[in-house]
Amino acid sequence: MNLEEYKGVYVFAQQVDGEISSIAFELLGKAKDLAKDLGTDVTAVLLGSGIKGLADSLAEYGADKVIVVDDAELEVYRTEPYAHALASVINEYKPEIMLVGATAIGRDLGPRVSARVATGLTADCTVLEIGDFTDSMTKEVSEKQLLMTRPAFGGNTIATIACPYNRPQMATVRAGVMQKIEPVKGAKAEVIEYNPGFTPDNKYVEILDVVKAVTDTVDIMDAKILVSGGRGVGSPENFKLLENLAEVLGGTVSCSRAVVDNGWLPKDLQVGQTGKTVRPNVYFAIGISGAIQHVAGMEESDIIVAINKDETAPIFDVADYGIVGDLNKILPQLTEMLKAEIAEK
Repeated sequence: MNLEEYKGVYVFAQQVDGEISSIAFELLGKAKDLAKDLGTDVTAVLLGSGIKGLADSLAEYGADKVIVVDDAELEVYRTEPYAHALASVINEYKPEIMLVGATAIGRDLGPRVSARVATGLTADCTVLEIGDFTDSMTKEVSEKQLLMTRPAFGGNTIATIACPYNRPQMATVRAGVMQKIEPVKGAKAEVIEYNPGFTPDNKYVEILDVVKAVTDTVDIMDAKILVSGGRGVGSPENFKLLENLAEVLGGTVSCSRAVVDNGWLPKDLQVGQTGKTVRPNVYFAIGISGAIQHVAGMEESDIIVAINKDETAPIFDVADYGIVGDLNKILPQLTEMLKAEIAEK
């Protein structure tokens, strides 16, 4: 493999039903930073049917080029045609870096594509940067490598991984970890239409029906204020105290993994390494000890307020404000005080 042939930072621009997923814009923001360090450009890869018109939105969020694979076989996500399409793009255009969102689609697509193009894949990355990598065996230094950092062993350690001898360097990244750039209205990208051809075979599944679940659950990743509870809340009934506080503040209730494991709240509301990464303006951590797995999903919040009866709880190490005491006494008082304050205004 001639590594010098591989140039550019590519992003899989996931779209569903003709709408670009937010993770694509987040990855484009990070791709711009990586491309700047490498002195190269950013390319979005857009797969689907009737989706060429989405190229402009990708340009506004940082794509210099957009490779469009438009085919009826790509109308609905299916593993085989999508893997064929993305692997073909990589083999044809030879990107140095390929970023994929760690969504349900991306987690299915990324490993299959990396196997087809004979390269590695680092999953669920939280940090991506360009730097030098030293081989621990040969002590050989490879310059300007993609250093991919992710939690390992249940979040108890952090691993930084490189792929110095194969291309592209591939990573999946969880939603909410990277920041979107401010869109540049009216920006245009070079649009490249490419189609590798599709020959359906017995690996092409047939979609009989698409059933879309209807839910009234607010996406916690979009919330500006989160009132989050952990095992220390004590019971599902006690979450009513958190709901009351959230209602007064115009916020949303979320939780830790322990709450989901106990069956108190659905997984859609879970914050943390195995849940969602959030960046609200204000994050209330109530009855949450502050394990690294949870902190990884909320430490970028603008303001963190911790309420816990254990003054030595690790959550206080990351909190901007802390209250030590019984949440059953503190929350009703805090809710009433805020309600009165808001009423005066």
